[in-house]
Amino acid sequence: MARRARHLGGLIAVCIAATAQAQSVVCHLSYGGETQVVEARPSTDPYSVAPVAVGSYFLFRIVFRQEPADLAGIKLYAYADRDAGPVLIHQASYRYPLAAALPDYGFSGLHFVYEPVRDGELQYWCELKDAAAK
Repeated sequence: MARRARHLGGLIAVCIAATAQAQSVVCHLSYGGETQVVEARPSTDPYSVAPVAVGSYFLFRIVFRQEPADLAGIKLYAYADRDAGPVLIHQASYRYPLAAALPDYGFSGLHFVYEPVRDGELQYWCELKDAAAK
């Protein structure tokens, strides 16, 4: 009986882990009249997550961490892509699991980020998706 209970407990843990791993953060980035969608899966090494280029002035990075529970969260970074290297100009942080999504524009709401030298505007919003919802 105890062996069966351990086996069942192990199966439940695997199912929960598979469900949690199946989620991704999807961000909708608009710049210069074009919108691109960037997706990030959970990472255990947030420092290895590379930013993506948005137009010629912005870089955007999504760090989605599910474990350990005390560090779980979603961090969104926008950088100005300068000749001397990227400069952080915006950061938003959300605890994970998320409390609730907003009625519009996912969990993040709609953000406006401005590049100070060239006066470019980046708009973005992000949502959490399950793999089955794609």
